[in-house]
Amino acid sequence: MAAQAKRVPLPAILLANDLLDGDVVFAFADGAGPLAWTRDPALALVAADDAAADRLEAFAAAELRGNKVVDAYLVDVAIESGSPVPRHFRERFKTLGPSNRLDLGKQAGDGIASAPKG
Repeated sequence: MAAQAKRVPLPAILLANDLLDGDVVFAFADGAGPLAWTRDPALALVAADDAAADRLEAFAAAELRGNKVVDAYLVDVAIESGSPVPRHFRERFKTLGPSNRLDLGKQAGDGIASAPKG
C-alpha cells in the first residue's frame, strides 16, 4: 500500500508558476464556473474542506499535464480582511513580488489582473 502525501492544513489556496512568463498565478473560480488562473492573490479560491482541496489538486494535475503551469501546490493561508494570506514566508513573498523595491511588483499594484490569466 502506497503512503498518501500529507496535505497542508486547511484553509488553503493553489499557487503555481505560469509556464510561459514565470509569474506566480493562483487558482480561482468566477462563481460556480470552471477554475482558471489569476495573478491577483486576493481572488484565489480558498479550499476550506477536503472536497474543495481535492478539486484544486485535480485542477493542478490537469494544468501540469497540459503544460500551462509548473510547481503547482496547495498553500495554507489565514484569512485577513477577507483575503487569503499565506502563513509561510516563502509563499507570502511570492504573493508580493520583489522585496528590494516596494514600488514594484504586486505589493505596488503592478501586474495584478482581476480577470483570468490566459
